Amino acid sequence: MQTLWILADQLSPGNAALAGADPANSVVLFVESKARGEVVRYHQQKLVLVYSGMRHFARDLRAAGWRVDYHRLEDTPDFLTGLRRHVERFRPEEIVLAAPNDYAMTAALPKFARRLGVPIHALPTHQFLLPREEFAAWAGERPHLVMEEHYRRMRRRTGWLMEKPVASRAARPAGGEWNFDPLNRLTYKQYAASRHTQPAVPVRETPDEITREVIALVEQHFPGHPGRARDFWFPVDRAGALRWLDQFVAERLEHFGPFEDVLAQDHPVIYHSVLSPLLNLGLLHPRECVERVLAAYEAGRAPIHSVEGFVRQVIGWREFINGAYWHAMPGYKEVNHLQANRPIPAWFYTGETDLNCLRQTIRQALNLGWLHHIQRLMVVGNFFLIAGIDPQAALRWYLEMTVDAYDWVMVPNALGVILYADGGYVATKPYAAGGGYINKMSNYCEHCRYSPLKKTGPDACPFNALYWDFHARHADQLRDNPRVSRTIQAWEARGKSEQTAIRASAGNFLATL
Repeated sequence: MQTLWILADQLSPGNAALAGADPANSVVLFVESKARGEVVRYHQQKLVLVYSGMRHFARDLRAAGWRVDYHRLEDTPDFLTGLRRHVERFRPEEIVLAAPNDYAMTAALPKFARRLGVPIHALPTHQFLLPREEFAAWAGERPHLVMEEHYRRMRRRTGWLMEKPVASRAARPAGGEWNFDPLNRLTYKQYAASRHTQPAVPVRETPDEITREVIALVEQHFPGHPGRARDFWFPVDRAGALRWLDQFVAERLEHFGPFEDVLAQDHPVIYHSVLSPLLNLGLLHPRECVERVLAAYEAGRAPIHSVEGFVRQVIGWREFINGAYWHAMPGYKEVNHLQANRPIPAWFYTGETDLNCLRQTIRQALNLGWLHHIQRLMVVGNFFLIAGIDPQAALRWYLEMTVDAYDWVMVPNALGVILYADGGYVATKPYAAGGGYINKMSNYCEHCRYSPLKKTGPDACPFNALYWDFHARHADQLRDNPRVSRTIQAWEARGKSEQTAIRASAGNFLATL
């Protein structure tokens, strides 16, 4: 008899451990580890999503004829306790699972096997399109990684959005362009002027009996974690995940591309898919998401620029980030190229700040457990970067405050893309911006006490002085970067009195943190 161990973020019908296994000679194991839920202060809605998702997946497996051994968090302090109880009861010859999606669990498997006296075998995961080994072979030939190069390789590899014949080395991208950024970076004013109807937000799921039970448990066992479990709004099973996918394709995909960078105080979702929590849990597979979107394009229901923008996020960034994580770990988690060391202000866990862009974004994270990529990168992340916030503390914030944040996602995203803490290994420049960018892309500044048009003084947007102060602090590290060198030159061309005023304004604000 063999044990098929399903980890919390592997709730896929295509789970590698289930593929080809004999239900008559297998037991499917689930372990809800309370200790794992306390590694960081995970958002209460994330814990509800994970535990309820596990319980629903176990229910569906039982209905399909599998024998399931389920260990609940209320009486399972850690993984080893659950595993020992299982082994004592079932005496399996081996434990089989899909390869974990994070380094810590992967490193723990041999230790578990020794303690249990049972071999544990990890099979290659089916949750991503590109095998880790293939990415590593490509990445190993490069001093730093470029997502665009990876993305074009993935387009050729899959044939998605490529002209026929795909196998030809001369095959061109559909529409003649690899990306449609000029069409996909419209401003908030363009968004506000173009809306004919309000964007259709995802259906707020009504918690069933299983989810209501989990909500009560999370409130009981994790009372100090951010967010409110009772505000939970995500699907927790395969059927619900497919409903969300279908709704996105039918109702928001058409306008997704042009407005994917817009920040709207009154509409946090806008036209985004909100599928990342379901993809990262295994309830959806990247292939089916891309194929649904491509079918809409081929049927004339979505323009190529929206479709390409979505495909880029899934097979470009998502696959790239996962590959970079496995190629660079374990040392990558401790990088701090810019030697940033300022602690996170306490108001990052309450939203109680006069900076309206941050107030709205933090409160959205608390209420929904979800932020779209520009909120993460150009509002929260931009502030972390230019204020010199410690990168490991910033990483912890992302892991705590968003339901789709897992180690493999956020280590390279937060440390590399957002904070430039790896010195440019996965990003070609620091994504720093002043208040002008936020003003252009949002309506946040309309409701803020600070002015994005002022550079210094008590009423000036702090992002403006912090932006220039960041480049002044790191001029020697950044001046040779061709994407930043002009900014460094512009700073050094300013008069001394202006430089002094800007840096004093930045220093005064930082002192308040």
